[in-house]
Amino acid sequence: MIKPHILFDNTKLSKKIKKFLDHKIQKISLNNCNIIIVVGGDGFMLSSLKKYNKYKKPFYGINAGSYGFLMNKFSTKNTIKNLSKAKQVTISPLEMTVKNKYNKTKRSIAINEVSILRQSRQAASLKISNGSKTIIKKLVSDGILVSTPAGSTAYNMSVYGPILNLDSKKLSIRPISAFRPRRWKGRIVSDKSKILIQNLNIKKRPISAVADNYELRNAKLISIRINKKIKFNLLYDSNRSLQKKIKIEQIRKETS
Repeated sequence: MIKPHILFDNTKLSKKIKKFLDHKIQKISLNNCNIIIVVGGDGFMLSSLKKYNKYKKPFYGINAGSYGFLMNKFSTKNTIKNLSKAKQVTISPLEMTVKNKYNKTKRSIAINEVSILRQSRQAASLKISNGSKTIIKKLVSDGILVSTPAGSTAYNMSVYGPILNLDSKKLSIRPISAFRPRRWKGRIVSDKSKILIQNLNIKKRPISAVADNYELRNAKLISIRINKKIKFNLLYDSNRSLQKKIKIEQIRKETS
């Protein structure tokens, strides 16, 4: 039996969908529910996952945003029925550890991607390593993007990064507007990798590190790895799984 708790974004459509759900199902507290329904867009889902994953409940997203890649399509006829038949997929996030120019260290997690971005009009100057192995000694660019398979259809796609299957066990490293070397297209690495990004010119070329939508400024050294201890359980309609969505985007990209 479904015992849902409903979270909804502050938009007209989200409120409209919530009103419909309130008439169809009884809302349960976060402690006593067995499913968390998230009504909104991908951004709202990302923030909800991080905020409420401590309750160890699966999340079912209903799209009330624009794209809604992490969400399910709303239907007055089928949404309630789909809830009981939804299939679960489990993903682990990236963990970003940032040491800033004052040698203070902070951590955050990213479900989609970690973005390293120039903080001023000056391009970033970065060294990128995989553990003790250097990937690139010096990259001058607007930044760098490290993406999970779940996030490979998000920002990663806009910088022409590869779309990764959920079971690929890979991460995508992709430059953002590379200046030198201009032809460097990035790298696909194992999800067991520990990616290190060093700012080579802290004073003149400051950078920020962004985990999904959480930003840390004046970064000096950034460490990125998958944290397997953290697991997010997402529910999808049986005919519209996350893996199917990724496959569709792969075909769309190849034919576009």
